[in-house]
Amino acid sequence: MARQRSVVHHDDDAHLAALGHQQELKRHFSPLAMLGLAFAILNSWTALSASLNLALPSGGPTSVIWGLVVAGTCNMCLAASMAEFLSAYPTAGGQYHWVAVISWKPWVPILSYITGWINVSGWIALVASGGLLGSQLVVGVISFMTPSYSPQRWHQFLIYIGYNLAAFLLNAFGNDLLPYVTKGAFTWSISGFVIITITVLACASPDYSSGNLVFREFLNQTGWPDGIAWLLGLLQAGLGVTGYDAVAHMIEEIPNASVEGPKIMLASVGIGVSTGFIFLVSLLFVAGNIDDVITSTAGPLLQIFYNATDNKAGSICLLMYASKVSARVPSFCYNQYHDYEQSDDVCFCQIYRDGGLPASRFFARVHSKHEMPLNALILTTVLVVIFGCIFLGSSSAFNAIISASVVALGISYAIPPAINCLRGRKMLPPRAFVLPGPLGWFCNILGIVYVIVTTVLFLFPPALPVTGSNMNYCVVAFFIVLVVAVTTWYVDGRKNYKGPQLEFVDEDDNTIVDPYQTSSGSGSAKGEGGIGDKSNGSAVDDVEGMEKGELDGSGNGRVRSPPPQELRGDEIVSELGNGRRSVVDKV
Repeated sequence: MARQRSVVHHDDDAHLAALGHQQELKRHFSPLAMLGLAFAILNSWTALSASLNLALPSGGPTSVIWGLVVAGTCNMCLAASMAEFLSAYPTAGGQYHWVAVISWKPWVPILSYITGWINVSGWIALVASGGLLGSQLVVGVISFMTPSYSPQRWHQFLIYIGYNLAAFLLNAFGNDLLPYVTKGAFTWSISGFVIITITVLACASPDYSSGNLVFREFLNQTGWPDGIAWLLGLLQAGLGVTGYDAVAHMIEEIPNASVEGPKIMLASVGIGVSTGFIFLVSLLFVAGNIDDVITSTAGPLLQIFYNATDNKAGSICLLMYASKVSARVPSFCYNQYHDYEQSDDVCFCQIYRDGGLPASRFFARVHSKHEMPLNALILTTVLVVIFGCIFLGSSSAFNAIISASVVALGISYAIPPAINCLRGRKMLPPRAFVLPGPLGWFCNILGIVYVIVTTVLFLFPPALPVTGSNMNYCVVAFFIVLVVAVTTWYVDGRKNYKGPQLEFVDEDDNTIVDPYQTSSGSGSAKGEGGIGDKSNGSAVDDVEGMEKGELDGSGNGRVRSPPPQELRGDEIVSELGNGRRSVVDKV
């Protein structure tokens, strides 16, 4: 039998080639710039403060503070679970690619296809949420300065479209500037966090709210039972810490991706949760009367700034800092919108590159001059504008768009570790980042349970009684996505989409082995065929059990010790039996 090897490269372009793709995007992000991008996309303290109206009526300060602790812990477990996959397979496809690698063979195309659609839909909603938060702050400033102003839904929708256009122009024609912008965004965000925190605490001194109000005050203005109301308030915290899969979707643009990627993903969540907690505690200590904050036409954040400083001009300046206003877009509270869209267009490009959506060749094309997927970016912008039409028909559009982004992204985060757990957590090859046995199971299961619970809750309407106007149209959005996905699957997907490529090298003649095809090898253990199943007798037999060295090479037994390794040239080769070897490291 020909000897086959699965290669874990430290050379980034070769590693990507082993995953079935040619390097097309320039690796122009350093680890610091990538951390800046990841944190700017989460930008937790600004997202949490700008969305206070989600949690304050639905649990009050207890939901704001302790909801972040709960959501942060669970999302850190999800991030750690995803970091294992990112270390093993650092490709921009992220979740849908990982699902294809570890799924049962008959289910590879459909599971990968569904995961890709869910992830892309979540990013469209998250892009929309960036414009939503920014446009809401602009309308709040107008109401704050002009009490006679009566905001209309279409006013915010027009501002929302302006955000789309500004983000499109920056990403389409300023791609070379983005690494510098994201480095600056990281510095801007951290410095803004420090400046605003010190300013509001100093101006409000000594008239602070009590610790009892900040950490124990419970409010319920939703009409739901208290327990349900508090859980619904988790939506604010969920928004603040979601989006960290952006690291995966941009991973092909940083060097040493399999090592640096997991560090950046975990660091972005850790920084987001810690800065968000400190900032929210500071805001609540200077908030004043919580009922007045909730009902303010200026919005909770601007009202808290005014209560702390007692100065309208100063309050607006602090709001501008919190919203990342800068010379990039001087007329708008720009928020983190352009960062969202950059990650989304790369996500779109990747799934199109693998034929996962209609017209794949056209939308996967990387523009030769601008070195970015311009067609995918245009499509993203159009879909986000369409998605924003919810503004025109629902008074709870804010909840619907935020819910859609948090739920869809959460589901896409949970699918890979869920499949890996169902298969005994044995489907990943040697990698730089590994969760040890019990900790791995704990992180995987806690993250999956959190996603299941929040997926159900975040589809609920935000308040009772339910009317046509205040209904949570997140359900409708998901139904539309489901209909489109199923239709495209039967029209195009089942014929043309076979899952992302994963290529292995035959050591005898250096030819490419397709791991999706069954080989005539001697591995004949009975069971379901799939990527990683020993019953395939293919190169991907090597994946299952490789982490703990559980294969004896024949597929008929298990050994406790790792497979023997030897040094050959600049590679450490692991003998797996039946003439198969896995190159597990480079010297």
